[in-house]
Amino acid sequence: MSNLKTVSVTATMGGAAMITADIRGHKVVIDQPHAAGGTDEGPTPLEYFLFSLAGCIESIARIAATQRKLDLRGMEVSVAADLNPMGLMGKATDDRVGFQTIDVKATIDADMTDAEKAQFLDEVCERCPLHDNIRLATTVAHAMA
Repeated sequence: MSNLKTVSVTATMGGAAMITADIRGHKVVIDQPHAAGGTDEGPTPLEYFLFSLAGCIESIARIAATQRKLDLRGMEVSVAADLNPMGLMGKATDDRVGFQTIDVKATIDADMTDAEKAQFLDEVCERCPLHDNIRLATTVAHAMA
């Protein structure tokens, strides 16, 4: 039997393209660039998605390093993804609406060989819930409240 923990967020649509949330007392803003009709007061949902993946990998790396008593002095994770915006704009496309590819690149500052760093990154990504959700199929249900 698993011990499931529910994580939830409620977002509210505001004026123009702005969406806000109060997450555990943190005010979070999603917006669009001026060119897309927004006020550019925050990242887009797609940018937050990629930031969340990078942040999750780095958070799990910190946990894993602490558990292994590894001196992880720092880590930088860059995430880039490609998508065809036609579908999200409501235009016909043969491509899926989501990202076609997601590339994660990490630089690890620790006393490890390159091979050990690569193995550590593999282990961290296996433990990262967001990496798992992207890599494997996850049931997503939607309904009216």
